[in-house]
Amino acid sequence: MSDNNKFPLLRRHQLAAAVAAVMVSTSAAAVDFHGYFRSGIGDTVGGGDQACFKAAGAGAKYRLGNECETYAEIQMGDEVYKEGDTSFYVDSMIAYVTNQENDGEFSSDGNANVGVRQFNVQGKNVIKSLPGSTLWIGKRYYQRHDVHINDFYYWDVSGPGVGLEDIDVGTGKLHLAWTRSTNNTVDTDITDDEDVTNDIIDIRWTDLPVNPGGTLEVGFDYGNANLTDEQKDADITADKSGYLVTAEHKQSDFLGGYNKFTLQYATDSMINGTGKSNSLNDGKMFRVIDQGVIPVGTENLQMFYVGIYQDNDFEDDSGGQWMSAGFRPTYYWNDLMSTAVELGLDKVKPDADGEDDYDLQKVTLSQQWEPGRTFFARPQLRLFATYAHWSDNYNAAVVANGPDQDAVDIDDTDGVTFGAQAEVWW
Repeated sequence: MSDNNKFPLLRRHQLAAAVAAVMVSTSAAAVDFHGYFRSGIGDTVGGGDQACFKAAGAGAKYRLGNECETYAEIQMGDEVYKEGDTSFYVDSMIAYVTNQENDGEFSSDGNANVGVRQFNVQGKNVIKSLPGSTLWIGKRYYQRHDVHINDFYYWDVSGPGVGLEDIDVGTGKLHLAWTRSTNNTVDTDITDDEDVTNDIIDIRWTDLPVNPGGTLEVGFDYGNANLTDEQKDADITADKSGYLVTAEHKQSDFLGGYNKFTLQYATDSMINGTGKSNSLNDGKMFRVIDQGVIPVGTENLQMFYVGIYQDNDFEDDSGGQWMSAGFRPTYYWNDLMSTAVELGLDKVKPDADGEDDYDLQKVTLSQQWEPGRTFFARPQLRLFATYAHWSDNYNAAVVANGPDQDAVDIDDTDGVTFGAQAEVWW
């Protein structure tokens, strides 16, 4: 008698396991699996948890050795229908963030937050009169523009919405979208409904060839607070419609790497580039960004660089100028190991009379392991040490992490942190 006949229960379990394995492998092969996460551990010299440093009034902070949380995005999608050149794609993303302090950090304990970042359906070539276009409806990241080394999203109207992308207009592509960005009102007496619904109309013209190796993208965003009758009767001061105009030039063969140069002008609700109406956003904004990645002297040394100038001119003089410069040269010892140094300089000059400037200088040394000799190669494992110094009229660590941050004394003007971090996107 064979072993299988001696042990029929075992045989059934083996068969079930085999069928389950086939089903899992087939399902996994059919689903696109993408994501991002960063996580690690760090301390501050002098005791306490890792501090992170950001200049008061700055739009962002330089990231390397300066991220104090665990953050993850898990994205799954599947092309559920395809016939000829027509297809339907379902996309989803769940995000998770914790303070990076304990093993079990759960949302039920208030130690973690879980959010739905994307859930949408994209139909390609469903409008036959516009071949190549994609109609999408749902919640999604919508054509976000950012500076990687300080995680600054300067053009981001993501959220629930509807849009038509990749419309062929002969020269370049046209993209149309309607998205939503709701926010809480300020300084109102409304108790029933204090949320203000903000609608954003986004129009972009991309891939415009302007010079050899160079393309231009231009966009216009209009944000409007869609008030209820009750909110109108309450004369809510957050009713600030506005617009954002963006022009961005990308040079793909710049000094052996690439360069992006961006100009933006915004009014009122669109000042932050996210379309949130707010009574504080009463004025205008002008922004210039130049960024890129280039080799320096040798193919083993690459550098990410950025320069930012932003002027917020508010009616109540609560605005100011933010100037920022950052550099992250990375030397690749071989195909698996590199060393990076990140230098970030921020200065904020408030418009208010008698208010001093806010300065921050931050430098990080990072020993790294990643698969390849390119700046954006991931996964990346890091051992880092960070030093930050700031002006004596505020505490950069408190601004970054809130009033409960005790790793850096309130009267200090510098801090040192060290630790380890993993970062990956796939």
